[in-house]
Amino acid sequence: MTISNNNQNSTLNKMEQMFIKERLRQARLSFNTALGLTIISAIISVTGVGLLLSGKTSEGTATTAGGLASQIVSVSLLKMTQDSNERLDKIATEFLDED
Repeated sequence: MTISNNNQNSTLNKMEQMFIKERLRQARLSFNTALGLTIISAIISVTGVGLLLSGKTSEGTATTAGGLASQIVSVSLLKMTQDSNERLDKIATEFLDED
């Protein structure tokens, strides 16, 4: 029975390590995605300011474009973070229930 318990503990430790690695991978992916979306939002805002100063667009258009870009970034990041955390929490709960 001791060998069986050691095998179960070894398997559980491997699964925990896999879980931690997956959580870190998703955290890196979320960070990189957030950084990319933030840069895109900043580019849109700076472009809007440039167009506004050059007189090629109205204040309302520049403000709307900047606000829309930041809103899309915020909503996308929030949803992505919530989804990944819910999936990982579900997996963690399943691991704990197996014990």
